[in-house]
Amino acid sequence: MKHATRRVVVLGSLALGLVGCANSRFRTYDGPEVTRIQLFKGDRRLFLYNGDRVLKSYKTDLGFAPMGHKQFEGDGKTPEGKYIIDRRNPNSLFHLSIGISYPNEADIAFAKAQGREPGGEIFIHGGRRRNIDPIKPDWTAGCISVSDREMEEIYAMVRDGTPIEIFV
Repeated sequence: MKHATRRVVVLGSLALGLVGCANSRFRTYDGPEVTRIQLFKGDRRLFLYNGDRVLKSYKTDLGFAPMGHKQFEGDGKTPEGKYIIDRRNPNSLFHLSIGISYPNEADIAFAKAQGREPGGEIFIHGGRRRNIDPIKPDWTAGCISVSDREMEEIYAMVRDGTPIEIFV
């Protein structure tokens, strides 16, 4: 009986060790708080800050017609302006995603005045999926895309309520 118990403990420990080595998309982060995010669309660069210190920087893909402020549903533009990270989706079709509070009141009012919808569901999310041209940058419908591995870092580091500024 002692021998069987020891074997179970040893095998259980090995199994837990292997699970710990698995590449989990749910990473943990215990470094400095991300206090703000900035995206520079022209440079395709996303920066995570703690105060004035850059913690991480990522190359991005944007909407299929990225330049100019997103105004309407389906325009393929990535928004510009000040927003907030307001939700997360662990079951995203694009690996993981965190939501951006577009459209804000001004975005909604502008689109409504034009008789159009502002669109929405703008996220920072993981990488490309099947049937998306791997050569062509700026393939999203207006979102900000990074690699799956980078998205795992961002998902762990950024909390809901973090401000994001998106510049030209």
